[in-house]
Amino acid sequence: MSLLLHDDTFRRLCRARDLLASEYQSRVLLERAAREACLSEFHFHRLFRTTFGETPHDFLTRLRMDRAKQMLASDRTVTEVCFEIGYGSLGSFSSKFRAQFGHSPVEFQRQVRRIFGYSAPWRVLMIPTCYLQALAAAEKTGIE
Repeated sequence: MSLLLHDDTFRRLCRARDLLASEYQSRVLLERAAREACLSEFHFHRLFRTTFGETPHDFLTRLRMDRAKQMLASDRTVTEVCFEIGYGSLGSFSSKFRAQFGHSPVEFQRQVRRIFGYSAPWRVLMIPTCYLQALAAAEKTGIE
């Protein structure tokens, strides 16, 4: 579906997206983001999804999960990561992480540590998921 937005509307949507991104750890309500874009909640949700290819909720979830992967690659515990990225429950965080990446946060952390070691002063900023998937596939077939 093609949508032409007025420049001002696009700027307001970007401003609302920036608000969501800057406060991804807290509970930013759709109403507040819509108000930032000067739109009703319904129109904000519809235009956001059409413009950016994902809903505001999906956008926040993606940001949180990307940040969680970065933090899990450091010396942080899964519980610390869970609460720092804005989840109130370890179970909901773990379920969402597994649904998005195919393995639990603990399994992800073990894979990272197996590859890069466990040295707290050295922090891994980002390991591409495709690399970890290829590594897991190679381990299953016995290829190194």
